[in-house]
Amino acid sequence: MLIEKIKTPNDLKKLSHTDLERYASEVRNFIINITQENGGHLSSNLGAVELTIALHYTFDSPIDKFIFDVGHQSYTHKLITGRYEILKNLRTDGGASGFPSTNESNHDHFISGHSSNSLSLALGLARARDKLHQNHHIIPIIGDGAFTGGMIYEALNDIGESKSKLIIILNDNKMSISENVGAMSKYLAKLRLSRRFNKLRQNIKKSASVFPLLNKKQSYKRLNLFKARLKSLFIKNRLFENFGVTYYGPFDGHDILQMVQVFEKVANKSIVDDKPVIIHIISQKGKGMIEAENEPDKYHGLNSSLMTSNIDSSFSNDLADELIELANEDNRIVAITAAMPSGTGLDKFAIKHPDKYYDVSIAEQHATTLCAGLAKGGMKPLFAVYSTFLQRAFDQILHDVCLNNLSVVFAIDRAGVTGSDGVTHQGVFDLSYLNLMPNLTILTPKNGIELKNMLRYAFNKNGPVAIRYPKSYNTCEPIATFKAQEFDNIEKWETLKKSNGNIYILACGSRMIELLSALDLNITIINCRTIKPLDYESLDYINNPDNLIIILEDNISSGGFSSHVLDYLYTKNPRQPPLIKILNHKTTFSDIRSIDNSLKDSNITIENIKKTIDEFLA
Repeated sequence: MLIEKIKTPNDLKKLSHTDLERYASEVRNFIINITQENGGHLSSNLGAVELTIALHYTFDSPIDKFIFDVGHQSYTHKLITGRYEILKNLRTDGGASGFPSTNESNHDHFISGHSSNSLSLALGLARARDKLHQNHHIIPIIGDGAFTGGMIYEALNDIGESKSKLIIILNDNKMSISENVGAMSKYLAKLRLSRRFNKLRQNIKKSASVFPLLNKKQSYKRLNLFKARLKSLFIKNRLFENFGVTYYGPFDGHDILQMVQVFEKVANKSIVDDKPVIIHIISQKGKGMIEAENEPDKYHGLNSSLMTSNIDSSFSNDLADELIELANEDNRIVAITAAMPSGTGLDKFAIKHPDKYYDVSIAEQHATTLCAGLAKGGMKPLFAVYSTFLQRAFDQILHDVCLNNLSVVFAIDRAGVTGSDGVTHQGVFDLSYLNLMPNLTILTPKNGIELKNMLRYAFNKNGPVAIRYPKSYNTCEPIATFKAQEFDNIEKWETLKKSNGNIYILACGSRMIELLSALDLNITIINCRTIKPLDYESLDYINNPDNLIIILEDNISSGGFSSHVLDYLYTKNPRQPPLIKILNHKTTFSDIRSIDNSLKDSNITIENIKKTIDEFLA
């Protein structure tokens, strides 16, 4: 098989055009099989197979540098650059990352997993190249979905001004995760129509003899003027040219030979012209798999076939169900997503309340400040967002929402360690940066019932509220072990298990509470559902030198829940504080691909808890 023989880009360059097509077919089958077994991003990678082959066939990686925006479409790139074996263990510890990784190969130039940053990275590389008098190509590969992120336009503004040599590849498949929305997606739709213009332009060029009485120079001058006027009929808004970037396209993103020809011409031309260009490629997300082509959002990311979730319930579903009911009761409630309707559960809400739902595309900063405006205008906005993506809006949370003490609800999904997506998607930083923000209340539910109660509390509170939770919770053990109490004051901690001893466990969130469900010891277990403000009355009660306090949190050690608890206990009782044991994650970047392995690596285990208790009792 060719897929086993291609270990470097130079191996790829030796293939004939027929063999390139055969190789593309083998790559596509490999991606389908490996993602169905291990999980991974399917649709986006299927759509980028021929494009990636054409790029590596034309350019000279790693001297020429490919910068993948987001990076979840880089599987073909990894195969071409010698990672066939580790891709068999995609998204597992010891296997390939689902995103570009500088730890895997010198063909990957950045660790990446977030959107809309590739043009800024590429311009930085280009300026460094120019300052050092080097001569190679910088090629950012960016999807049309990423053009809904504002950082792209900051970069385009600078690129046009700098005149640095860049070859930007716009891989246009009309999708991010879900279908793109907004003015930019409509603009790109108009550009797709210009394929008709390209065909007509070629016909006109062949018919230059219609100007027989003019010399060659005059003929082409008249011809170019005519083409420019004709082009204006097809494309009224020359967005990229207005930024100072020359536009080429669109071209068929599944025609390898055509793309190679285009890339070679543009590469040679850009060396002479020394200016930025953008090549518009039209591709089909999910190409080669009928199910993925018809439902690319459904097949965007697959879970491993080895994973079991029969005992898990989704916080996202609970959020959607309760939000629908609350919106039935209150017309001021609205929900906002940043291109993640299905992941956050808001797709269900959008069906029931389309007039109260806004998808702002990949624009977390805008989404946050939009919520601030909605709240100031008398509405009750909720922004549902993954933890890893909310950190992109740090300043907007602090300056636009918290500083103005506006009633915005942040529903923070995928909080804590997240498993297979690895280092770029860990949700272990939100407590640390949210804790420092004045006016913000932070909550974490133990299950779906508590999440629903917290939503009602949040919409009735004056001021911003953040509710953070992982993807799912166990519906069996914790509820069977800990009887739910009546909902009263959500700002007070809940005693799940009471004992007459002097050992207290402060558990922060559903994942930590689930861990304790099998701990049959004479201890008191407290559900610390309010992270900020702390329940000072409960802390004062247990702040005794004879006590052992074990703190559990699914967050890094710096600035999280335990840091604030520790600070309060020692400030109140500096001379005779209780014995305190903290179990949380190291303040580092973790690329562990399994939730269980992440917890074990941080010693957040039932065995370590028992060992700590035994040592205290001894």
